[in-house]
Amino acid sequence: MKVYKISDYRDIAQAEDTVLVLGYFDGLHLGHQGLFQEAKKLAKDLGLKVAVLTFPESPKLAFSRFEPELLLHLNSPEDRLRKFEKAGVDFLYLIDFTGEFAQNSSEEFIGHYVKKIRAQALVAGFDYRFGSDQKDSHYLKEVLDCPVHIVAEQQWKGEKISSTRIRQAVLDGQVAEARELLGYTYSTRGLVVHGDARGRTIGYPTANLAPLDRVFLPGDGVYVADVEIKGRLYRSMASVGKNVTFDGQELRIEAHILDFEGNLYGQMIRIHWLDKLRDMVKFDGIDSLTRQLADDEEKVRTWKA
Repeated sequence: MKVYKISDYRDIAQAEDTVLVLGYFDGLHLGHQGLFQEAKKLAKDLGLKVAVLTFPESPKLAFSRFEPELLLHLNSPEDRLRKFEKAGVDFLYLIDFTGEFAQNSSEEFIGHYVKKIRAQALVAGFDYRFGSDQKDSHYLKEVLDCPVHIVAEQQWKGEKISSTRIRQAVLDGQVAEARELLGYTYSTRGLVVHGDARGRTIGYPTANLAPLDRVFLPGDGVYVADVEIKGRLYRSMASVGKNVTFDGQELRIEAHILDFEGNLYGQMIRIHWLDKLRDMVKFDGIDSLTRQLADDEEKVRTWKA
C-alpha cells in the first residue's frame, strides 16, 4: 500500500485508475469493512486498484468547539494504516480536514479530488456526505457516469454499527460489545513503567502501562485481557482506575500476567481487552483485596469468549 499525505488536490499524481472509497473510517469497524469488501470486488471485476481518500483527524475539529476527546481515536495511526492495508487498499490519500478544505463544494470536490484520483468507480456509505453544500452519496450516482456503490447500514442487535457506538462501549467498559462491533479485539499499547510495586508484595505483581497513543481507554474496572509480549499472548487480569483501596489519585493501567516471569520495564506491550469482570471498588484491607484478586484470577483462567 502506498500512502500519500497531501495538502490539497494539486499534490495528487495518480497514475492508475481506481475504485475510490470515501469516508473517515475511525476504527475500520464491521460497517466500514463492508465498504472495502465491495471495493475489492469491484476492483477485481473492473481491473482497477483500490484507493481511499480520508483524514488523519476527525472532521469535527473544523466545526465543533474543541474538547480533548476530539483528538482521541479507536486506533493509533500505525494500527489504522495496517488495517487499511489488510482491507486491500492500494493507495491511501490522507488530507487534513481544514476550514479551507471544507469550503470545497460538492462539484469542486468531485473535480479536484475524485477525478484526480482517477476514480472509475466509487464506494461510499449510505450516510456519507460531502462538500460545503452537504450532498449525500446518492448525489454521486446522479452526477457521475461511473459505477457508484452505496453500502447499506450495517447493524448489530438491531442498531447501527458506528464509531460513536463503539467509542461509547469502550468508555463504558463494554469491551466485549466493542469487539463484536469492530470485528476484532480492542487494544491499547504502551511502555511498561515503574509503579508503586504494591502488587508484588501481595502476590500479584503487575505491569504498569504508559499508553503511547491518543486512543480511548476502557472505563474504570477489572478486565479479562490478553497481554501481547513480543508477539506472544498471555492471559491476564488487567485494571483501569485510580487504585482507590490505596487512595490513589492517578489513573493507572495495570496487568497481572498469568504464568509469566521476566523483566518488562521499558518494553512495549499491548493489552487486548476481552471482557469486563467487575467495577473498581475500595476494599477495607489487604486481606479482602487479596481474596477478591484470587476470585478474579479464577474467573480469568476459566473465561471463554
